[in-house]
Amino acid sequence: MSPSLVNSTTQYNFKVVLLGEGCVGKTSIVLRYVEDKFNPQHISTLQASFLTKKVNLDNGAKVQLNIWDTAGQERFHALGPIYYRGSHGAILVYDITDEDSFQKVKNWVKELKRMLGSDIILTIAGNKTDLENERTVPFEDALDYADSVGAYYFETSAKANENIEKLFTELTEFMIEHVQQNNQQNQRSALNGQFGQRRLIVEDSLDGSDDAGAPVNGTTRSCCG
Repeated sequence: MSPSLVNSTTQYNFKVVLLGEGCVGKTSIVLRYVEDKFNPQHISTLQASFLTKKVNLDNGAKVQLNIWDTAGQERFHALGPIYYRGSHGAILVYDITDEDSFQKVKNWVKELKRMLGSDIILTIAGNKTDLENERTVPFEDALDYADSVGAYYFETSAKANENIEKLFTELTEFMIEHVQQNNQQNQRSALNGQFGQRRLIVEDSLDGSDDAGAPVNGTTRSCCG
């Protein structure tokens, strides 16, 4: 579903999905962004939870983000398509102290690219930068990987409220840019189609290929000689 532009081109409605292993901090990231809260006790998400936030960007754009926070447990993995279908943006979260959670992000990237192609904007978030001294995933490795798959990379800490606002704001701007580019391409395609149709009509008139019986240069063609 394309983002809806209501009354003007500055109002958007986007669906964003968070994917990643359990305990990487997806729920903490969402709650920090939407409610500016942090719960030090881990709360497991059962299947998925849904939150919304209205955003006013500096350029005047008004955006409603519909954010789906999905469960990370392996037994819920098969439910992923239910929640990311129709998404305009995805945040793939891993824990910088957990190499396995980073490898699992790569699986999600492959799946999203296979299912949604270029219709979705991908961001990768290395969470828990407040545990820098326990890091097992080098920043450069994660950044290089994100670049290789066309994803945007951020490092965050829901606990310290580091880069959370930036993550969602920049993702929102990327999604708007994507929509505008698609709209421009659609407009160009429509114009090219109109001009192409007009050119065919003009060429048909010039070469005299009118319907049988129509006047051509002051004469009348007969179908039967």
